[in-house]
Amino acid sequence: YPMMYGAVGVHPSDTAELKESDIDTLKKYAAMDRILAIGEIGLDYYWDKSFVDLQKEVYVKQILLANKLNLPIVIHDREAHKDAYDLLLEYNQSSKALFHCFSGSVEFMRECVKKGWYIALGGVVTFKNAVKMKDVAREIPLDKLVLETDSPYLTPVPFRGKPNTPAYVRYVAEEIANLRQIPLNELIDITTNNAERFFEI
Repeated sequence: YPMMYGAVGVHPSDTAELKESDIDTLKKYAAMDRILAIGEIGLDYYWDKSFVDLQKEVYVKQILLANKLNLPIVIHDREAHKDAYDLLLEYNQSSKALFHCFSGSVEFMRECVKKGWYIALGGVVTFKNAVKMKDVAREIPLDKLVLETDSPYLTPVPFRGKPNTPAYVRYVAEEIANLRQIPLNELIDITTNNAERFFEI
């Protein structure tokens, strides 16, 4: 599929089953031509906190791998904002970073943006009661915003409750353009340019 690119990484939920040979496999895949990022990697304290230290260890290993290969990092951060931020700040030397499926506050977003990191917003911003994400969408500097779907999860309104698809990213764009009171095409152009710059496409 010549129009497609990839990212590779060990999701934090999978670190409990990780073998050392898996890291070697990851290194091999990460060096391939059409792999543009290490991700999604990070910390997830929502489902199971019994192996937090292992999650941190694998997160750091992958940050260092991204640095070594000069690849950007796509971060999964669920109910682990401080640790995800602190470890990235401590160990990342040179890689661009993007907080995928951002779920933090406006204040946390501002701290991430100060470091030059990007923020990805998806279908949650369309949910009626997602006040925090709507505030983030209004306040984020547009040059640090990218759009996503998290397909097949977090399907935007008006398809909430059904499987998500990449085609639904338009509804995320429409909601953010409305919140920002800017033309839809302007938001699409800005966020597309941001994604191309981040992934060096």
